[in-house]
Amino acid sequence: MKRRTVLLGGGALTLGALASSLPAIAQDAKPEKTDVTLGVGGKPLLYYLPLTIAEKKGFFEEQGLNVTINDFAGGSKSLQALIGGSVDMVTGAYEHTIRMQHKGQDIVGVCNMGRFPGIVIGVRKDIAGEVKSVADLKGRTMGVTAPGSSTSLMLQYALLKNGLEATDVSLVGVGGGAGAVAAIKQKQVEGLSHLDPVIAQLQYDGDIEVLLDTRTEAGTRELFGGPNPAATLYTTAAFTNDNPVTTQRLVNGMLAALKWLQTASADEVADAVPEEYLLGNRDLYKQAFENSKEMYSPDGVVSKEGYDSMMAVLKTLDPELANADVPYEKTFDARFVTAA
Repeated sequence: MKRRTVLLGGGALTLGALASSLPAIAQDAKPEKTDVTLGVGGKPLLYYLPLTIAEKKGFFEEQGLNVTINDFAGGSKSLQALIGGSVDMVTGAYEHTIRMQHKGQDIVGVCNMGRFPGIVIGVRKDIAGEVKSVADLKGRTMGVTAPGSSTSLMLQYALLKNGLEATDVSLVGVGGGAGAVAAIKQKQVEGLSHLDPVIAQLQYDGDIEVLLDTRTEAGTRELFGGPNPAATLYTTAAFTNDNPVTTQRLVNGMLAALKWLQTASADEVADAVPEEYLLGNRDLYKQAFENSKEMYSPDGVVSKEGYDSMMAVLKTLDPELANADVPYEKTFDARFVTAA
């Protein structure tokens, strides 16, 4: 990108200086890039509901942006798309920023959407008598959105916390929607580490027994000992440096969606999302939203406590990260949510 300047009160700022002065001018400056591509892995999931609300309620358009959303099979796939340059930003698990920073890839979060994972571990009702806790999952086949995704990570961490090895279960990618429901109903897997509305559908139909639930603060603290940042808008540091105003506008739109969700009724949410997200049962979707509402971030911030919790998980789970030294500030750039 060629050197660009932004006029301000008779002076000029370089793009780098603009990035450091966001609170003062980025809200009024023209976006460097108005056509933006976002990657996501399983958009219908309530884990990513703020993204759909920002899209459907026109919050990105209000910021002068034309946002195209590419939906991948799982969070690890959307991360690959970002690294490969086919998307500008990703809404995905916060832990990816830590992993990539450790590998020397300058990936940084700019807006947190979920302060709790919202992930539920459950098993089929027909084997619930044999599997009464996570500790009983050894040797079982478990569905996740995609291997390497946050649903996979949390399941493996729960196994370790319950005295098992992360490799003691077989992981099967079942996607983020109807395919995950079918995997349980057709007995392709013995259980799931998954999200609403898939979990709500299976609970409603009486197909699963819940073993662990991180849709609430209590359930999250039970497993992690604190908050555990989940869905986060992240990108490369190069993108934020080259496109600080565009980044700010994206964060503004996402925060508008988070604010809307704080007071929205279940009916308003069901009206806002695409019909297919309801899985043919509007009342069920409304209940799923009520189950998950507590997990959405009220302010878009990844707290230091949340970072510490996630680092503890990764150090426990991944030998490559056991002695990792990844500063909090490298994983989350708070300038944009502060400016918004």
